[in-house]
Amino acid sequence: MLTNRFSILFFVTTLAALSLQGCNNTQPNTTSKTERKNLECIAPAKPGGGFDLTCRLAANSLKESKLISQPMQVKYLPGGIGALAYNNIVGSRNKDPNIIIAASTGSALNLAQGKFGEYDENAVRWLAALGADFGVVVVNSDSPWQNLGDLMEALKKNPESVVFGAAGSIGSQDWMKASLLAKAAGLDPKQMRFVAYEGGGEALASVLGGQTQVCPCDVSEMKGQLESGKFRILAVLADDRLEDEFAEYPTAVEQGYDVTWPVWRGYYVPPNITEEEYQWWVDKMTKLVETPEFKQELANRGLFPYVTIGSEYETLVKKQVKDFRELVKEIGLSK
Repeated sequence: MLTNRFSILFFVTTLAALSLQGCNNTQPNTTSKTERKNLECIAPAKPGGGFDLTCRLAANSLKESKLISQPMQVKYLPGGIGALAYNNIVGSRNKDPNIIIAASTGSALNLAQGKFGEYDENAVRWLAALGADFGVVVVNSDSPWQNLGDLMEALKKNPESVVFGAAGSIGSQDWMKASLLAKAAGLDPKQMRFVAYEGGGEALASVLGGQTQVCPCDVSEMKGQLESGKFRILAVLADDRLEDEFAEYPTAVEQGYDVTWPVWRGYYVPPNITEEEYQWWVDKMTKLVETPEFKQELANRGLFPYVTIGSEYETLVKKQVKDFRELVKEIGLSK
């Protein structure tokens, strides 16, 4: 099945990347004595979503581990679900060595569909992925749907009665999660109602406000949200149950619906920085992932261990974009 193929693809490439990670750890440290100031992480969305989380993972742990002497600023550049930031970096800040830009599996998916305009996956330097996330199906705690089966029955009975709200437009990874759920319910994804938002924070707010009924968002976006009692998780889109605070929530698979969606969270840098400047970032990220401060921040953000840095990450992203081009054809988004 389509979902199985994607899940297997992701985890095979994950294992390959992890096995190659030791190669990065042996790279010569040629830039460790170079200090930089005015570092930035750009989140290509409004505050509160997955890109914000990704930037803060790097910014907080780099500072706490003392790998940088000054705080890294997190700035927001929403627009086109990443397209504005991508075009800005390639077109205007293509030589800036002091910025990293948050990216995810969704970025690769958008690139596969040509949503970043004239620029493709070869237009930037891919730096690192530092954690993994999983899709999750979330409703308001007042929702009549107690489990995924209830939601699927409502979809089957009347697709118009269910409104999905999530980050990204048609073809985004959140749209893909919703479309896979629709297909599992026997529907054409084009039949579902979907409201696009710039980020996961806005999408969750729409569920609370009643503008939408379901958010096919990510586990990490629910970190710290569950204690409020305002949301209910119907399913986690992983092959197996997660650990710790998410262990009580069943997967879609165990509820009889073969829908999974793993997500890597990473960063790219401008295309025209020097090799030495690129290796400075590679060196920082390689050291960072070994620190207790990073591991604690990863847990605090609700992310799961997944590390691939430098050339191996670049290879991974480009292969995934290629595979996504086939996936979007399969689901009917392109010819």
